[in-house]
Amino acid sequence: MGVLRIVNRFVTAERALRTAAPDELLDAVRRVLAEEYAAGPVELLLADYGLTVLQPVSELPHTAEPVSIHSSAAGRAFGAQEPFVARAEDGSAHVHLPVTVRGDRLGVLTVVLPDGDAVPEVLGELADIAEVLGHEVVVAERDTDVYLRARRKDRLTLAAEMQWQLLPGRSCSRPEFELGAQLEPAYAIFGDNFDWSATAERLMLYVTNGMGEGIEASLLTNLAINALRNARRAGIDLADQAALADQAVYAHYRGRSYLSVLMFDFELATGRAKVVDAGSPRLLRLRDGVVEHIGFEAQLPLGMFEETDYVPQEFQVEPGDRLVFVSDGVYEVASPLGEAYGDAALARAVTSTRLLSAAEVPRAILRELTGHRGQPAPEDDALVVCLDWRGR
Repeated sequence: MGVLRIVNRFVTAERALRTAAPDELLDAVRRVLAEEYAAGPVELLLADYGLTVLQPVSELPHTAEPVSIHSSAAGRAFGAQEPFVARAEDGSAHVHLPVTVRGDRLGVLTVVLPDGDAVPEVLGELADIAEVLGHEVVVAERDTDVYLRARRKDRLTLAAEMQWQLLPGRSCSRPEFELGAQLEPAYAIFGDNFDWSATAERLMLYVTNGMGEGIEASLLTNLAINALRNARRAGIDLADQAALADQAVYAHYRGRSYLSVLMFDFELATGRAKVVDAGSPRLLRLRDGVVEHIGFEAQLPLGMFEETDYVPQEFQVEPGDRLVFVSDGVYEVASPLGEAYGDAALARAVTSTRLLSAAEVPRAILRELTGHRGQPAPEDDALVVCLDWRGR
């Protein structure tokens, strides 16, 4: 197949997606795949908030029947982040392609090709088209609710709606690091949160353990995170970000409500980091197969008292390190017999998931936590964030 033909087909597909109306991306990709690749049925499946199923976009408002992330061909492509091809008896092929944007796993594009023998020639092109589709979905979400609605297996509470809109994504990948995070209960979270932002030189990461319940907890976290972002985007250093967010929370709540946050400012070139521990969530480090709890000098939570000063601490991360952050909704969860999950169980969970990617670790640890809890629905928010450090 000529290089020019390949380029022209890809450019045609890219142009079709970029010029489509925000709510018509699936129609656009179906048309171009049918015309340029003789594709049969094409389906876009998006991961639900709980990361348990892939929800088809095509039958809104209710979507078609979802497929399992853990036991389906599409789920296999989603988990491995590699195309997966299933051949049928009639000679056709179902090609499942991950739809991912800079490490943030959105879902899977499934394409049926009548001629399965043609798959090796076009697989790379189809994977590139799935990537472009992912970028266009992210942009389109500013102007349509189609894709956000397709992701929900159940109705979100108002507090959960606010929290998911506040998050940067659920995973992120750069040459220097890989991040993954997950919150439970996915459809009824209220206070816990995470945030990150990277430049060419630095990664800033915040892990928040909010107090309270329902909408009040969500409002508190929204105020604190936006205060931190406002300070960060003004170029203010980590300690002063904490101080300004502390002032904003105290000014509104006068000490009645406050929240804990663990803040990191990593230097990508060296792995050196500044840390502010404001009554933090817990951190475990996996290094050379050994898990240890990393403690910092705890300072006051944001908003507890007026005009608190925060002092940054030094921390060094090495290539190959894995950092796992958990909220109290993880390590304090009790079993039916009243036994807290605790550090020992956490260390075992971190060790048992060491071969998984950072994006998969949070969900795997939360599944183990469900087994310990003995009931599917947690009584408190549970947050897990995993950072794999590669360095330069």
